[in-house]
Amino acid sequence: MNDPAERVREAMAGSELLAGLRAAGGPAPADARPLTGAEIAALEAGGSRAEDWSRVRVTSGFDPRHIVRAAFVGDVVIGRTGVPVDIGGGVSIPSGICDSTVSGCVVCDGALIRDVSLLHNAWVGGGAVLMRCGRVWSAPGRVFCVGMEIPVGIETGGREVAVYPELTVEVAAEIARNRGARETIAAYVRAVREYAGAVRAASARMYIGTGARVVSAGRVENSFVGDFAIVDGAARVSDSILLSGREEPALVTDGALVESSVVQWGASVESGAIVSRSVMCEHSHAERMGKVADSIIGPNTGVAQGEVTASLVGPFVGFHHQALLIATIWPEGKGNVAHGADVGSNHPSRAPDQEIWPGEGAFFGLGCQIKFPSDFSRAPYSVFATGIFTLPQKLTYPFSLISPPDAAYPGLSPALNELRPGWVFADNLYMVRRNETKYRKRNRARRSRFEFEVLRPEIVDMVRDALARLSALRAKPFYTDEDEPGFGKNYVTAAGRADGIEAYRLALRLYSLSGLARELEGGRDPEAVLSGPAEGRWAHEREVLREMYPAADVRSLLGEYMGVLEAVGSRVERSKMKDDARGARIIPGYADAHRPAAEDDFVRETWKDVRVRQERVFRMMERLR
Repeated sequence: MNDPAERVREAMAGSELLAGLRAAGGPAPADARPLTGAEIAALEAGGSRAEDWSRVRVTSGFDPRHIVRAAFVGDVVIGRTGVPVDIGGGVSIPSGICDSTVSGCVVCDGALIRDVSLLHNAWVGGGAVLMRCGRVWSAPGRVFCVGMEIPVGIETGGREVAVYPELTVEVAAEIARNRGARETIAAYVRAVREYAGAVRAASARMYIGTGARVVSAGRVENSFVGDFAIVDGAARVSDSILLSGREEPALVTDGALVESSVVQWGASVESGAIVSRSVMCEHSHAERMGKVADSIIGPNTGVAQGEVTASLVGPFVGFHHQALLIATIWPEGKGNVAHGADVGSNHPSRAPDQEIWPGEGAFFGLGCQIKFPSDFSRAPYSVFATGIFTLPQKLTYPFSLISPPDAAYPGLSPALNELRPGWVFADNLYMVRRNETKYRKRNRARRSRFEFEVLRPEIVDMVRDALARLSALRAKPFYTDEDEPGFGKNYVTAAGRADGIEAYRLALRLYSLSGLARELEGGRDPEAVLSGPAEGRWAHEREVLREMYPAADVRSLLGEYMGVLEAVGSRVERSKMKDDARGARIIPGYADAHRPAAEDDFVRETWKDVRVRQERVFRMMERLR
């Protein structure tokens, strides 16, 4: 990635926040003029009053008939009135000001202000709607939350990330994780402070953007409400920034509260959720009484009912039930936090300064309790089973299942859980393959780039390392971290070790053989593909291929690929068939209400993909005869 400080400067150069604030704080429209005596008389006849009518100016298109029972204080500029304004639900009413107090504001053409107790020191964009609100106001010289430091990972501080409006998970991870890079962090903080200084200098009035809707809100104060943002029924929005656009409106609705936070494009805070001192990245959401505090929530991630505190949570994390996530560094995301999961033991009775690093795709099951400190960053796509209690540990085995012990072994502590390395790839490949498709389809973010492929070089290297360590162990009934530190506070049985070796080998074969097929389809010479020059992704894939098949030729490798593809399809279907068999044993008429695995959409899609790939491989093999 670019240097974090450079990312801040790039954001600042194209900042919607600064552009809006500068427009709001600029001079009045060139055609602004004083009211005529007839206009003042008409306004007073309509029940309006002013502290000083000479300080109220209007622009062309102003019609006093659309100003009713309004009170004006200080310098006020009013644009064109009587323009139809969409207030939602397909209903339009003429723009103007009714039953409201307006103080020190610029009201642009076609804006509607109705039943607002106090609108103070604001610039209201064209077509904006403010209705049934309490106080909407701002003091000059605000920085909102720019420059605020969020203590992710360590609640008491140590991995702070300074906030700027366009902050991404990628930048936040670079700053939070690499605390030894002091010069990089110092440069980043200086850049953010420069951004905050520019905001303070430009912040003369509150900005309520073009087409924005602020309706039935208790208080909206010292905030930036971007173009087409919707604040509807919110309890409060204070010291916050809503970056927004026509196609990606930011939403704060239905009793939600947002304070000292950034809500980026397309993100939403709804249905009683509370977001405090946080960043909601593009197209993330908090809802159903969810609580987000001192955290950065990645794109396409949702928090509902549960609580996230002092955490950096990456994209595509499902958090839809009452659960707890504290002091977490999880920039890779793509995981799940189930109901009752307690990922929050950051306080060991001395200070709340412990942390956890989950791996990409981590699945925290129902009611699990995860003790801190823990590092699972090198165990991506691992599952923590329902009700499990884990001890502080470092685990380095990808695609694993961590479950309660199902047997007692002499000399083995009952506090240790059973670790099944590679179990997810062997027995739950449906989850892995479906995640790739699911996240690609659900992605709505436009400014962030994601790696949807699970078997990519960095994860494959973790698999290679895990396989080497498993293979090096001598035969025993079971193993602990005394045999292999990467097992963490868990044990592995001899059968689990063997299954793990098989699963990891399958993953590496799929990865490397897929690369070979791609190179041949791309026109590589079959005679040179295994020995000639190799660059980029293929260089890595070929290295793995040689480890798996030291002396094989191209044709035999393609034959192997046919079998690996068949195994992938079978394992995806078989992992779904487990649900069919269990459900039929337990629920009467289960098969009548559930589609069998063979008819599951994703299983069928997988088999279709397998058959297409096999057909291509078969044609390649025919050409090699």
